[in-house]
Amino acid sequence: MKFLLRGTLVAAASGAASILLAIGSTTSTAAPSANAADDPALSYAIEGFEYPNAAKILKERGIALRKGDGHILLSDCAVTQDIVVNTNNLDNVDRGKYCFKVTGTGKTGQLTLEIPKVISITAGNYLVQASLTTEGRTTEVGVSKYDTTVVGQGANPTGNPAVLVKLRVKG
Repeated sequence: MKFLLRGTLVAAASGAASILLAIGSTTSTAAPSANAADDPALSYAIEGFEYPNAAKILKERGIALRKGDGHILLSDCAVTQDIVVNTNNLDNVDRGKYCFKVTGTGKTGQLTLEIPKVISITAGNYLVQASLTTEGRTTEVGVSKYDTTVVGQGANPTGNPAVLVKLRVKG
């Protein structure tokens, strides 16, 4: 009984000491800690909509993918052909054909890019709006579902080449 009472008293004293230490630490007059939100050196995460791996794609495939909302993505033509852009630049790895996949709901999407020497644009199950520049002028071209629209030198062999600068999927 004496050992049991001594163990209980030691446990009670230990518990009381822990409580006193905890109370003392919460009532100390230490300087308040800095809040991460108050630190002007921290930067904010802002989505810039830059296309991932754009520099690598430019180097390997010869096209510049600038910005988008993630609903139009460059794809392997063997996998998907939601949007197909044909060029007369047969020197590149893609032999002048670039395919894009439409992600998400497929109702809307946009991609700012630069594909030179475009001769046609083909749409799968989507209404596509394309912006092209020729001789410094920008023109808008609509492509119906399951249709191909011929542009640039494809439409006028003696004309100047067209540069595709924007693709949009419209629902």
